[in-house]
Amino acid sequence: MRVPLSWLREYVDLPATETGRDVQAKLVAVGLEVETVEQIGAGLKGPLVVGQVLTIEELEGFKKPIRFCTVDVGSANGTGEPQEIVCGARNFAVGDKVVVVLPGAVLPGDFAIAARKTYGRTSHGMICSTDELGMGDDGTHGIIVLPPEYEVGTDAIELLELVDEVLDIAVTPDRGYCLSMRGVARETAIAYGLPLRDPALLDVPAPNAFGYPVKIADPIGCDRFTARTVVGLEPEARSPIWLQRRLQKAGMRPISLAVDITNYVMLELGQPLHAYDRTRVDGPIGVRRAQQGEKLTTLDGTVRVLDAEDLVITDDRGPIGLAGVMGGANTEIADVKNGENTTEVVIEAAHFDAISIARTARRHKLSSEASKRFERGVDPQAAAAAAQRTVDLLVLLAGGTAEAGVTEVTAPSAPRTIAMPADHPDRVAGVAYGRETVVRRLQQVGCDVYGQDELLVTVPSWRPDLSEPNDLAEEVIRLEGYENLPSTLPTPPSGRGLTDRQRLHRRFGRALAGAGYVEALNYPFIGDAVLDQLGLDADDARRRTVKLVNPLSDEEPALRTTLLPGLLGALRRNDGRGSHDLALFETGLVFRPTGDETRTERLTVDRRPTDEEIAGLNAALPRQPRRAAVVLAGAREQAGWWGKGRPADWADSIEAARAIAREAGVELTVRSDQHAPWHPGRCAALFVTSAGEETLVGHAGELHPRVIKELHLPERTCAMEIELDLLEQAVDGALQAPRISTFPVATQDVALIVAQDVPATTVEEALRAGAGQLLESLRLFDVFTGDQIGEGKKSLAYALRFRAPDRTLTVDEATAARDAAVALAAERTGAVLRGA
Repeated sequence: MRVPLSWLREYVDLPATETGRDVQAKLVAVGLEVETVEQIGAGLKGPLVVGQVLTIEELEGFKKPIRFCTVDVGSANGTGEPQEIVCGARNFAVGDKVVVVLPGAVLPGDFAIAARKTYGRTSHGMICSTDELGMGDDGTHGIIVLPPEYEVGTDAIELLELVDEVLDIAVTPDRGYCLSMRGVARETAIAYGLPLRDPALLDVPAPNAFGYPVKIADPIGCDRFTARTVVGLEPEARSPIWLQRRLQKAGMRPISLAVDITNYVMLELGQPLHAYDRTRVDGPIGVRRAQQGEKLTTLDGTVRVLDAEDLVITDDRGPIGLAGVMGGANTEIADVKNGENTTEVVIEAAHFDAISIARTARRHKLSSEASKRFERGVDPQAAAAAAQRTVDLLVLLAGGTAEAGVTEVTAPSAPRTIAMPADHPDRVAGVAYGRETVVRRLQQVGCDVYGQDELLVTVPSWRPDLSEPNDLAEEVIRLEGYENLPSTLPTPPSGRGLTDRQRLHRRFGRALAGAGYVEALNYPFIGDAVLDQLGLDADDARRRTVKLVNPLSDEEPALRTTLLPGLLGALRRNDGRGSHDLALFETGLVFRPTGDETRTERLTVDRRPTDEEIAGLNAALPRQPRRAAVVLAGAREQAGWWGKGRPADWADSIEAARAIAREAGVELTVRSDQHAPWHPGRCAALFVTSAGEETLVGHAGELHPRVIKELHLPERTCAMEIELDLLEQAVDGALQAPRISTFPVATQDVALIVAQDVPATTVEEALRAGAGQLLESLRLFDVFTGDQIGEGKKSLAYALRFRAPDRTLTVDEATAARDAAVALAAERTGAVLRGA
């Protein structure tokens, strides 16, 4: 909602020294989101005056039409002589009143005006358009042509209200009443402690039997409909400048007088209105639900196929408007520019059901100024006042005559009341406001309050968001100032800290962050397209997804079964924005249906579900394991004076999995595997041993080149995904701190020749088992292949560290342990000691 400060001052007597920034601070303090304060006409400097075109000479020989004009600007130029001006616009003629800027002036955008030679003539100033003055679109896209009543030499800056401040307010859905000058003025008056001149306080004639006939077939969809008729309108009447300027500052384009007045009253009172050409309406106006498949051409020229839930305005021919959204083209106010005219109008001021209007607007993808207000809540009591205000302006500005007939169809309703203890806001805020403050603040927002310790509050018609005591407490608290609430940290009861599982999950994240990974949180939605790009087989379990009934995007209608699509998308976006060295991680839930889920009934909200109903809900949920995943691309170690650096590779993704496992105190077993979307020759399966059995917990390695191409990823992108729940299950009691021996270590190196297809991890497992308790660590430090080894063979060199906790090992003890390790490796894998 754009709120011109000059317009706001009509309803609240703000101090003359208050600027837009001052008002912004006050409104923010009472809870309105004032995003910006626009300085209209900033830097504008005159002379800028009204002029009258005396002569026009068409200049020939140029690529575009050019006119040399003389303009009477009175004494504004200091000489009284006609001003010579070169202009390219053609929407004005001799005798027209125009806006002229003279040399020495400065237009918005620091555009200084001076006499200059152009097209062979000297132009002493400029004839202005709305764009050049920063006024916004007036629909003409040309020179401003003023009504003839304005005198030559009049200051156009004041006449056109070119200098002003406009507050741009982001109105939240619960504050729909602030989509009007009336609503914002009420909040401003409260913030400043000043009286409000309510523009809705008008003398409205009582309804009678002589008004335009109206039939309401759906009183739930339309609980109030006011109709007034004005005849004898002057077809040539134009919107006055002050009306056009207020619409432009509020972000709307002037169209015609009747339409401008309805838009103006909507901005002023928050009540959307519609004006029908009475000569184009056939019979009584009706309100009903549309018939399935009915068609209506709306004012934007679009033919719309209606749904049975749409609320429509009708006459004897059928629909003539989409209620609360947009009128129909067949009853549109005639356009004088096309040689048509409207002299009789029927004014509609109605109140429609918010949910119905919101659904219709979304169904037809047609968000209008009217629908924005109706779906946020419009004051039903303002309809009659808005209709009267529209009638008054039509009579004043268009020379019309208001007919005596007044139609007002209303459904029975009662004011909403809320019972609330007087100290309820005190208990919510933790501040002792007292009854007097509570009553005063509620009365300021328009409530009627009765009672002492137990208050009975009647909610004003323009506040549909106030429905329970907490809403009233919020009003008191925001008006007293959120900044005045004490900042008190809650004291948690003992024994209610993080669970062991929560602590472990946090350690997983810290471990990856400490290893240089950046956490990326992604939406948990996927589509079949990304599963195809990952190269998953048709029977892959990751293709069995849970589909959403109402997805945010039709392209991603399912819940994720793996973390990789979101992470790879984040990596691709960051790489495309110039960040090429990337290491990202995410921890979160995936959704893996088993097929055993049951259907459950939709529960009501008027009571707590029973234990059986909760159990039924849980049974309907898919399995939701928690996983961690990483993706890497680019350099893992940066180059610099310290060295060449190195690129990220598959080993880094495996090390990320080991870092997570170390936090859980679990040892990972790594074996080669083939599993999409990883490269078949650079994919590792990750296992843990739990209760004597190995369990697959994840995969790591380099992605398949085809997947990298499909997803437009950097070359050699690597990834890892591991299931944290399975890691937790493998944890055997509390973590044990390592015991550090004070005795020296004995190091023995062995090089074993094995077949090319024997995994190094298998050899390592055999060495560990054979070496026994004296083995402290084992590290593979060299892999060699060549003619010296033999075809189909490879040499694996390991460094074995032996240490005893209670003594210094002898050479014979270390050698015996090494030989035992080699012997078991030879037995299990066929390994031969190199050089033996």
